[in-house]
Amino acid sequence: MINEIYCYLSASIIKSKQGKNEYQFLISFSKPEIAFETYKERWQIETMFKALKSSGFNIEHTHLKDYNRILKLIHLVSIAFLWCYLVGDFLHEKVKSIKIKNHGRKAKSIFKYGLEYIANALINKLFENIFNIANFLSCT
Repeated sequence: MINEIYCYLSASIIKSKQGKNEYQFLISFSKPEIAFETYKERWQIETMFKALKSSGFNIEHTHLKDYNRILKLIHLVSIAFLWCYLVGDFLHEKVKSIKIKNHGRKAKSIFKYGLEYIANALINKLFENIFNIANFLSCT
């Protein structure tokens, strides 16, 4: 009980990056079966924050302070993030799956896979596009 509110302690075993079994503990106000599903959804948000901050777009390096400029930047970067994710997901599902490492996790994220592909397509004129990356922006 925390502050006179009942909470649940849940645990599961996961593989670490080194391939060892580790315990994952969750404390929540939800029942265990709901808590782990909520945690998975929350982890997707954390992955996006990582991409925005340090693993692709580095938006903190802009040092923007004006609210309207920050808002415009977030809008643009959110579209770019979604574009990278959709391209990465397409590549992973239809072209070449991301390698799974010994510890059971992907070698790179879906986002990073798409970001690298788009960057190569935009920078390298000789790059052979397997598909038109701009189609992912049209929603058609």
